[in-house]
Amino acid sequence: MNPEHPEAREAPREHPEEHESHGGRDLEHGRDPERGKPIGRRIFLGTLGLGALGVVSAPVLQRGLEGFLGEAAQKDPTGLTGLLPNGGGFRYYSVTASVPRKNAGNYRLTVGGLVDRPASYTLDDLRALPQTRMVKDVQCVTGWRVPDTPFEGVRLSELLDAAGVRSKAGAVRFTCFDGAYSESLTLRQARRADVLVALRMQDKDISHHHGGPVRLYVAPMYFYKSAKWLSGIEVTEDVEPGYWEKRGYDIDAWVGRSNGRDDEPTT
Repeated sequence: MNPEHPEAREAPREHPEEHESHGGRDLEHGRDPERGKPIGRRIFLGTLGLGALGVVSAPVLQRGLEGFLGEAAQKDPTGLTGLLPNGGGFRYYSVTASVPRKNAGNYRLTVGGLVDRPASYTLDDLRALPQTRMVKDVQCVTGWRVPDTPFEGVRLSELLDAAGVRSKAGAVRFTCFDGAYSESLTLRQARRADVLVALRMQDKDISHHHGGPVRLYVAPMYFYKSAKWLSGIEVTEDVEPGYWEKRGYDIDAWVGRSNGRDDEPTT
């Protein structure tokens, strides 16, 4: 897939997993076509056959196929695996050839920059904090939408308050352990009640291919703002354009009010 940008520019593919379009190859992150190795023809054709059979309707088979597609997509620079169906409504993409896996033993989320109390959170630390659950449509800037998607996690505003944001701060920058992806929000946007540091998606712990174990979720914006594989939160003075904004996407990515699109809002 190589969709056109609404303003006739070549649009980047979104994050891994969604585009489930960043921060595996979803329809969240676009993949660097010069990285990785193509999957074999027999594997591709076999996967296509599975998709045609519609086996993703069974939950166990669905999870297995999601995992297979995620692994295959990370080895497929052609993007062809992104054309295959997925029972969860997402497809897989990444801006890097591979992404390291993190778990409760080695995951850390740092909060720093213009704060009085820098912090480092383990996965268990984040799970111990008050959790917020919301159910919203997920909208990709390339046009697809996954309705009524549950996300659950810690409000970003709570982590910012705990860190003590300094008066000259005006934005928040997010970095990811894929080593390439980044995103930014204004401080006002970051403090919205519908912006989460998400630990669960679709009522399951967030999988590696969906950007886990921790990802950002910015409910009212196009999904490229919801950085996957979140590893760093840095409070800054000004907004710094993220990975896809440097490649043509709007910095303020409100659904239906940016990127030349008129989609229905997700809020």
